[in-house]
Amino acid sequence: MKKFLLSIVVIAGSVGYALYSSSNASASPAAAPTAAPSQTTNISIENTPTTSAPPAQPAPSPTVTPSPAPAPAASQGQYKDGTYTGSVANAYYGNVQVEAVISGGKIADVKFLQYPNTHMTSVYINSQAMPMLTEEALQVQSANVNTISGASETSRAFRESLANALAKA
Repeated sequence: MKKFLLSIVVIAGSVGYALYSSSNASASPAAAPTAAPSQTTNISIENTPTTSAPPAQPAPSPTVTPSPAPAPAASQGQYKDGTYTGSVANAYYGNVQVEAVISGGKIADVKFLQYPNTHMTSVYINSQAMPMLTEEALQVQSANVNTISGASETSRAFRESLANALAKA
C-alpha cells in the first residue's frame, strides 16, 4: 500500500512539474524575439530647369558636439554579497533550513542545511524537489518560488527559510 501511494505521489509530482515547465517555456516573451518591421521611404527627385541666377552661397554647416555617453551603471543586484543562513522552518516531516550565497548582488546558490530525511518517502520526494526549488530560486532571484506538487510542505518551508536569509542580505 505504501509503494502504491508513493508511486501516485511521484507520478503526480512529475506530471505537475512537466506541465509547469512546458507552460513557462512557451509563455516566455523573451523566447521569441521579434524584429521591428522594416520601413522604406521613397524619395523622388525631379529634374527642373534652372535659371541663370548666381549660385547660392552654401550655408555654414552647424557644429555638432556629440553628447557624452552615459556612464555604464554598476551591475549591482538587490542583495549584499555574502552567505546568509535562513531560519529553520517546519515542513511537517522535518525541518528545512537553507543558506543563500550572494555574489555580485544576486543569488548565486542556495544550499539545504536541513531537510526532511528520516522517512524513505521524504528522502525520495525531497531528492527531486530540492533541485527544482533551488533552480527556480536562482531563476527568479527571490524566495517567490512555486510549490512543487507532492512536496508542498517542503516548498512552503523552503520559501520561508530563503525569505529569512534574503532579508538579511
